[in-house]
Amino acid sequence: MVCHPKFLAGLSRVFADEAAFRAQCVVLLLLLPLAAGLARSALEFSLLVGMWLLVLAGELINSAIEAAIDRVGPEIHPLSAKAKDAGSAMVLTLMVLAGLVWLAVIVDRFIARAPTQTY
Repeated sequence: MVCHPKFLAGLSRVFADEAAFRAQCVVLLLLLPLAAGLARSALEFSLLVGMWLLVLAGELINSAIEAAIDRVGPEIHPLSAKAKDAGSAMVLTLMVLAGLVWLAVIVDRFIARAPTQTY
């Protein structure tokens, strides 16, 4: 698979500049072995890992919003604050969604799938 040069440039620049993105990458690395042990199928593994990749995508979009706003100028403006707050809210929403998916898989694996008794 050949990656577009802008893809690698964007990832490396955001990784270098944004502590939140680096932290989310570390979380992904920690979640990979947990997802492999928890998932009972390739579909579950893809769902667990894919949800955190969406969080990373949200961090990339949030970084783009912040960079564009900062480029416009240093003055404080309500629309700039609104854009930055919306970007942060998007990341938090994606993290909550990822957490709910992980919780659903955990519940399905350990609680909801209790053996049924037949009479």
